[in-house]
Amino acid sequence: MAKSAALPVELEKMATVPLSDSDTIPANPAENAAAGDNEPQYPTGVKFWTVMASVTVVAFLMMLDTSIISTAVPRITDEFHSLEDVGWYASAYQLASAALQPLTGKIYTKFTLKWSFLAFFALFELGSTICGAAVSSTMLIVGRAVAGMGASGLMNGGLTIIASAVPLDKRPSVTGSMMGISQLGIVCGPLIGGAFTSYSTWRWCFYINLPVGGLVAVGLCFAHIPDQIKKSSPLLVLRNLHHELDLIGFVLFAPAAIQLLLALQYGGSDYAWNSATVIGLLCGAGATFAVWLFWNWRRGEDALIPLSTMKRRVVWSTSVTQWLLMSTLYCSTYFIPIYFQAVRDATPILSGVYMLSSIVSQLLFAIASGFLVERTGYIIPYTIFAGVLAAVSSGLTSTWSPTTPTGKWVGYMILGGSGRGAGMQMPMLALQAGLQQAELAVAIALLMFFQMLGTAVMLVISNIIFLETLRSQLAALVPDVNIDDIIKAGATGFRKVVSADDLPGVVLAYSNSVDRVFWLITGLGGLSVFTALFMGWVDIRKKKAPAAGSEQA
Repeated sequence: MAKSAALPVELEKMATVPLSDSDTIPANPAENAAAGDNEPQYPTGVKFWTVMASVTVVAFLMMLDTSIISTAVPRITDEFHSLEDVGWYASAYQLASAALQPLTGKIYTKFTLKWSFLAFFALFELGSTICGAAVSSTMLIVGRAVAGMGASGLMNGGLTIIASAVPLDKRPSVTGSMMGISQLGIVCGPLIGGAFTSYSTWRWCFYINLPVGGLVAVGLCFAHIPDQIKKSSPLLVLRNLHHELDLIGFVLFAPAAIQLLLALQYGGSDYAWNSATVIGLLCGAGATFAVWLFWNWRRGEDALIPLSTMKRRVVWSTSVTQWLLMSTLYCSTYFIPIYFQAVRDATPILSGVYMLSSIVSQLLFAIASGFLVERTGYIIPYTIFAGVLAAVSSGLTSTWSPTTPTGKWVGYMILGGSGRGAGMQMPMLALQAGLQQAELAVAIALLMFFQMLGTAVMLVISNIIFLETLRSQLAALVPDVNIDDIIKAGATGFRKVVSADDLPGVVLAYSNSVDRVFWLITGLGGLSVFTALFMGWVDIRKKKAPAAGSEQA
């Protein structure tokens, strides 16, 4: 029902639109008539809906996988005694996705969309299987990394498929609808995860992907997904794979991203920030990234991510804005359940129910903002609105305490959900409106890289802030307790290892620690307002895709 509401009526009448000689899509009917009659056609009717339904369900499963674990984290830490690994449950997934993002753009450019998409989806399902069968925290982290590798090509591939299956003037509404529906996975994840954790086992948070994914894979196998860009034979690409995909560039890029995240993960927890390990990782990341930039410059337009693409204003501004807005969502989704379960002593399912106010408001504003963009044509106002609400709601959330009235925390979550729903798809819409079709695969990969790596870094930083604050708060409020024992007991298990006299102090320490995380989230929301101003004040109802490289920073 959400899908039908989100897609405008015009799509029912969508006609075949030819491509121009430059593989770009004419922006209006007059140009369509002049484009010629011998170009590839777009799918319509049942074929169109089959492709869109398959891509949307896959995107939903991927988004669900990023948040469904959040309400299960306290139980997982209790079972594996692994509170200090909390950041890795999200970061392993995000890091693997980020490291592979640039490569996925090249893969979709060189190989057929359909089978490339199915290959990434199979890898995602394998990771879910490993997570569900995990017997240790380490195995769970490995499974999350494998799932992240598969997920690296799903959203990028889905958006690239939409660009090949939908004309430019209809694409913003379809893209917004797909992303709006897929966001349900993010906001419903805590509720579904809480239900599995409370009434069955947290392992079903991962197993749920298998039966649904199997049905979707069968549908995709029989779906027709057009490739509007002429591609070489797969055998020819494989014979010269290192050149076609710029594997040397990938080998340089991936370690830089991995070293950066490892430094952030280890710093302040396993090693001191001034330790040789952390400093070495940071220096290694910087040096490797510098070498990668030099290699990119040498490769020119054949590079993993051409510098000419990175310099486009619409590319870097939308990428940074997407990173900031998605970071507010992911950090909130992971730490609000910790507040409810550790501070308010809520069960996983109840903490998911508590988040319904955020879920409903986010869904409503995601749908409403899509219709408003269709009517007004402008994207930036809704992006600014999203950033302002994210900052305000996060600032208010940072005032939560063990005794915050229900009305206040419900209201604050409604504000946050409204902002996130209004803005999450806007940077992607701006990117699609500002580029040619031939440029989209690599540009979308860059945007998704910023989102994946950026949110991974922010989750690690959030976890560092949380743990460091928790240690200092415990030392100040309950100086006689064993801090390491409390942390190892987990976010819900600590109630079993502290006395009744010390319990209020430990609960307050957890509350204050979550509050500090929302200081960071407030800053991210505010910064997104500034970066959104550079995405381009254009009316997408009239905008024609610019020539490649015409818009520089």
